[in-house]
Amino acid sequence: MRVNHIHKRYGSVVACENVSFGLEYGECFALLGISGAGKTTTFKCLTGECYPTYGDLSINGHDVTTSSGFQKARKMIGYCPQFDTIFEGLTVMEHLQIYAALKGIKASLRQALIDKQIVDMDLVDYVNIRANNLSGGNKRKLSVSIAMIGNPPLVFLDEPSTGVDP
Repeated sequence: MRVNHIHKRYGSVVACENVSFGLEYGECFALLGISGAGKTTTFKCLTGECYPTYGDLSINGHDVTTSSGFQKARKMIGYCPQFDTIFEGLTVMEHLQIYAALKGIKASLRQALIDKQIVDMDLVDYVNIRANNLSGGNKRKLSVSIAMIGNPPLVFLDEPSTGVDP
């Protein structure tokens, strides 16, 4: 991944300014900063939720600021946004089944990968519970599970432990 001098403005408000970094396969990297520093905006630019005002973003050589580049890059991304994007009427299991299918995981492999996420994220007791009945911490665990399903080579976690018991 390569982030080169990205800037994002919303009108006259500067959300992030001159952000640059690069990552190689297998590296772990954290964006740290005070509230309002631009961490979430940087994630939004990397995941195609918004485009930088200017600067260059690429994932595995694909320019994520173009629709064709992003379509290729998005297959490599797992994303847990700052705020949960789960469907209140669906159970934990239904969420993971849907997202596994959306990510293109072979049907024959899905259940084993889903079961692993459920165990890894300590959601065994909540498999058949609807999202609207989960605690805030368990909703975050579900969001992290969705990001991790299928073991994507690039995972963005925006405040994944908020509300999760240590």
